[in-house]
Amino acid sequence: MSDPTVDDPRPSPPGLFASAAALTASLGGLLGARASYALLELGDARDALLRVLMLGVAALGAAALALVGLSVLLVVVFWEALGWSILLILSLAYAVLAWLLLQRARRILAEGRIGLPVTLAELRKDRDALVGTVSEESP
Repeated sequence: MSDPTVDDPRPSPPGLFASAAALTASLGGLLGARASYALLELGDARDALLRVLMLGVAALGAAALALVGLSVLLVVVFWEALGWSILLILSLAYAVLAWLLLQRARRILAEGRIGLPVTLAELRKDRDALVGTVSEESP
């Protein structure tokens, strides 16, 4: 007699471990694909951010040149009436503007809006939850 497993043309159904391995491989491939898409999008976002920053720097330079031109125009127009006082007035106006901007920047720093505060708070909650469950489990 011949062996029935050799003559059977149908493949045997995969076992539990083979199915789990195939599922794990599929999940790994899916996660790898998602990670590569995320990395591509992060790269695109980084490039867009750099472009926006460069445009912002160029706009800031143009605004500074416009401010210098306006200042020169004010000095020329009001020199006859105010003399050197126009230079003092412009200097004081720029100093007050700089002080106001500095105070606003300090307020932003004091409020902690820089440094991913929401993400860090969530990570602290996660850490506390994990430490709390670990300490509760081990007497």
